[in-house]
Amino acid sequence: MELGEIETKEDVSDEEKRILNKKIKKVGLELLEKKQGVLIEKIRKVMIEYVYKSDERPNIKFSVMLSEELGQNYTYLANFFSEVEATTIEQFIIALKIERIKELIIFGEDSLSEIAHKLHYSSVSHLSNQFKKVTGLSPSHFKELKEKRRITIQNI
Repeated sequence: MELGEIETKEDVSDEEKRILNKKIKKVGLELLEKKQGVLIEKIRKVMIEYVYKSDERPNIKFSVMLSEELGQNYTYLANFFSEVEATTIEQFIIALKIERIKELIIFGEDSLSEIAHKLHYSSVSHLSNQFKKVTGLSPSHFKELKEKRRITIQNI
């Protein structure tokens, strides 16, 4: 058994799978049997780890990391992901990075320079440009909105 995966010693009947799926859905999980769904989840897991643990690892190319983690050719994995998810791996990683940047800005413990370094951006300018392109806001404007909202809530 691995996080998110389980292997059974015996074959599981369709009825047993239905019952198990019904039970785990109550806690927000679902049973994936198709190899496609399992592979997509593995790719997503590696992407999330890549973004959320970026400060714990050297600046390694994602394509190298994904190929090593899953033991498959990156081109195959990228094409497969795009076909199933209707977005590219690169676009998905950018979206994950933007969400991570938002979290770090909201927590307010790191400067933009520190955030850029943590997420392996080449510069604060690169981070800011990508953030604005995706959200329509500069990181500093996003931070101001957060501060205004916080002040408003405190006045209640």
